[in-house]
Amino acid sequence: MCRNITELRGLEPAATDEEIEAAALQYIRKVSGIRKPSAANQEAIDRAVAAVAAATHELLGELPARRQPPQTVPPLRRPEVQARIAAREAAAATG
Repeated sequence: MCRNITELRGLEPAATDEEIEAAALQYIRKVSGIRKPSAANQEAIDRAVAAVAAATHELLGELPARRQPPQTVPPLRRPEVQARIAAREAAAATG
C-alpha cells in the first residue's frame, strides 16, 4: 500500500520515536490523501498521527524479536536524508 514506509521492527538500535512518528505521518498522508493539511484539517491529522504512532509503539513492544534485521534502512538513518534535514535546519536558522 505505501512503499515509503520502511519496516521498523528489528532495527538495531530500536526504532526511535521520531522514526515511528515519521512512519505514522506517511501512513496518514497516504490514507487521507492529504499531503499538506489546511488549518482546518491540521488538528485531525495530528490526532491521527499520534494515535497511529501510539499503536505502533505498542505493537513493536509486543512483537517478538526478528531473526534478521529489515532489508531497508529507515530514511531518517540514511546519510543523504540527514544531510537534507541539516541543510533545511541551517537555512531556517539563517533565513
